[in-house]
Amino acid sequence: MKISLLLEELNQWAPFKNAEDYDNIGLLTGQLKTAVSGVLVALDSTEEVVQEAIDKNCNTIIAFHPIVFKGLKQLNGKTYVEKAIVKAIQNNINIIALHTALDNVAHGVSGRMLQELNAEPLHILDAKSENHGLGMVGQLQTPHSEEDFFQLLKNTFHLKTLRHSKLLAKPVEKIAVLGGSGSFAIELAKKCQVDAYISADFKYHDFFAADDELLLVDIGHYESEQFTKNLIVEFLTEKFTNFVVILSQTKTNPVNYF
Repeated sequence: MKISLLLEELNQWAPFKNAEDYDNIGLLTGQLKTAVSGVLVALDSTEEVVQEAIDKNCNTIIAFHPIVFKGLKQLNGKTYVEKAIVKAIQNNINIIALHTALDNVAHGVSGRMLQELNAEPLHILDAKSENHGLGMVGQLQTPHSEEDFFQLLKNTFHLKTLRHSKLLAKPVEKIAVLGGSGSFAIELAKKCQVDAYISADFKYHDFFAADDELLLVDIGHYESEQFTKNLIVEFLTEKFTNFVVILSQTKTNPVNYF
C-alpha cells in the first residue's frame, strides 16, 4: 500500500481540514508514491525514534507531534529537529504527523483520556461543530473525593506528581479533559460546570482562574497525551493487515522529575 492511500484513511479517521491553522500535519518527509513496508507509531519523531524505525525495518513513522513545526532555514544537523529530518531523509523514512487533526475529533486524544479514566463521554468541550472541537466533557462512574480523584489520575496516567488549584472539599464526578496545553479552555470548563478540569501546561496565574468554581489539575503535557499512540496503533491494526504496525518504545518525554 502506498503512502497516499494511508494518508487518505488517516484523513477519514481524523480529518486534516480540522487541524488548527497554525499546525503542520500530514506527510512531512517522504513521497506519496512510496509503498509502506512497516509503520512505527510514536508521540514524537525524534532522531532516536527515526533510528528505532530503521532498526525495526519500518519505513514510515506516524507521530502525533510534527517534528517540523516552525520553518527550517537549513538542514545541517545542528538542532534536534534537523538531526531527525536529516536521518529520516538519508534513510528514506516517511514521517506523518496528525497532531491537532486528532485533537479535534471526539474519538481522539481527549476522548482517549476519558476512556482511560473509565468516564462516560458527554460532549466536546470547545465545539466548533457537532463532531469537531478540542477537549471533552465526561462523567465518572461514581463521585470521587478530591484525594481519591488525584489517586485515580496518578494511577491512570502513571504520575509521580501533579499540580492543582485549591481544594474545594467537593466530590468530583463531572470532568473536562484536554490533552496537551489547555489553559485557553479554563473558562469553557467553568461554563460547563464541571467539578474538575484536567489538562497541562498551566502557568502560575492560570490556577487563580479556578476562582473556587472548579478544580484545575495539570498532569503534564506528555502524560496527558501518552495514550494517543496506543489509539493510533489500534486504528491501524484494525484497518490494515498488509504491513506491520509497531508501538514505539522510545521515551520522548523531555521533562524529567526528581
